[in-house]
Amino acid sequence: MNLAVPWRKGLQVSGLVGCAVLGAASTAWPLTEFIQIGAPVWWVQMASTCIFFWLLTRHFEFLPKFLTGALYATVWLACTFGWLYTAMHTYGGLEGWAAVLALLGLAAALSTYYGAATYLQAKYANKSPATQALVFSALWTAAEMARGTWLTGFGWGAPGYAHTDGPLSTYIPYSGSYGVGAIAVWIAATFAMPFRMPRWQLGLAVVVLIAGVCLGPAEWTKSNGPLTVTLLQGNIAQSEKFEESTGVPAALQWYADGMIHSVSQLTVAPETAIPLLPQELPAGYFATIQKRFSGPDVALVSGLPLGNFQTGYTNSVAGLSGGVEYRYDKHHLVPFGEFIPPMFRWFTRMMNIPLGDFNRGALGQPSFVFANQRLAPNICYEDLFGEELGVRFSDTNTAPTIFVNVSNLGWFGGGLVIDQHLQISRMRALEFERPFVSATNTGATNIIDHKGQVVAALPRSTQGVLTGTVEGRTGITPFAWWISRFGLWPYWIVIGGILFAGSRSKSKQR
Repeated sequence: MNLAVPWRKGLQVSGLVGCAVLGAASTAWPLTEFIQIGAPVWWVQMASTCIFFWLLTRHFEFLPKFLTGALYATVWLACTFGWLYTAMHTYGGLEGWAAVLALLGLAAALSTYYGAATYLQAKYANKSPATQALVFSALWTAAEMARGTWLTGFGWGAPGYAHTDGPLSTYIPYSGSYGVGAIAVWIAATFAMPFRMPRWQLGLAVVVLIAGVCLGPAEWTKSNGPLTVTLLQGNIAQSEKFEESTGVPAALQWYADGMIHSVSQLTVAPETAIPLLPQELPAGYFATIQKRFSGPDVALVSGLPLGNFQTGYTNSVAGLSGGVEYRYDKHHLVPFGEFIPPMFRWFTRMMNIPLGDFNRGALGQPSFVFANQRLAPNICYEDLFGEELGVRFSDTNTAPTIFVNVSNLGWFGGGLVIDQHLQISRMRALEFERPFVSATNTGATNIIDHKGQVVAALPRSTQGVLTGTVEGRTGITPFAWWISRFGLWPYWIVIGGILFAGSRSKSKQR
């Protein structure tokens, strides 16, 4: 028996798992808690992809290509959104073993996209190294887009989010998150085969990196004037948030005080800051808030549920200013949290989370116009879907000047998920060159400028009020122009063109 073979296989699988963990670290993990190099870490993401592509093309003859990609992706994704365990077990009451199985099951299901990508990649194994690198970038991006859009989409921790900083961030206003992720994967795959790759392609990859540093970001938008803002972070314990005797009265009192005593033009309270329907509020509660924001020079944006038993309920944002009442209903609902997918009620019955089937708001709802600004609310992880936010940019005269996100990430713990959501908001700011203000229950409550930089933030897991100034922007980036008109189709067309051209290219010389 040749003992070297199983030993070699073990090392290879260990390397595969290791680079998957590196991939998760690059896009998600708060590395500042462990080593002082900051997050996100663009070069770690590219190193992980580089090692993975090298293993895929050179050292995994004994593993089916589909299994290779699926194994890598399962480890990477499970590490990326491991915080789901907290929601299911700590707050949902699901048994620990069942929560682990559910988490791994979701990661494994999503990994099939990447398994399909590596399976199809093998069909191009007889092509030149240059073709293989380009095809791998196209297939991996197709897998990312499938994960981010099909079956409501869950693109958390995509490779592009590692590049909100670094040399490739320059390309985000042109290509968007998927595009910059594709560029990063192509460069990584190119560097994985340096001695077999044509010199021109190696040189081009280096030029793309250097150009990103030397050229710097272009200014596609201009200032629309400043707006003073107050962001409220109540830090209401998630275990008590919907308890009638504890969390509900605490939230009503604290947020009402914050709204009434705000001295800014705009005051923002997080998702379900008011945890009751308007008709269930104490007598005079809403009238007091309406009176405070009855003037035209002040405005309130707050999360709350709306609706009734007859017409259904919505997870919504209400806006008040000068007698004008604005409403935004969440469009992209969370599976199992805000709607229950068909055939899965048996799973939700195993948990104690207050679940519901909410009505879905329309796509591209109008902005809240106030103080010469157009405020575009989005709720929780809706800012994960740049193609949906982009619908609002089809008309430059009504396009948002400021994004306003309200969230409650308390379901998922206080660390990892907050870092990831912050990266998502920064990516959207870069894609559209629009500032982002985020008010959350536990963090991250912050102000992000149109360059994707955090200019003010509250400490996490604390109760506090953040005051600052945000500068609205008008104008439109190339990404905003084409995503608002064509959606994701340009990505799919380019991917299809690359795969077709790759299949027609000459085979490499043996």
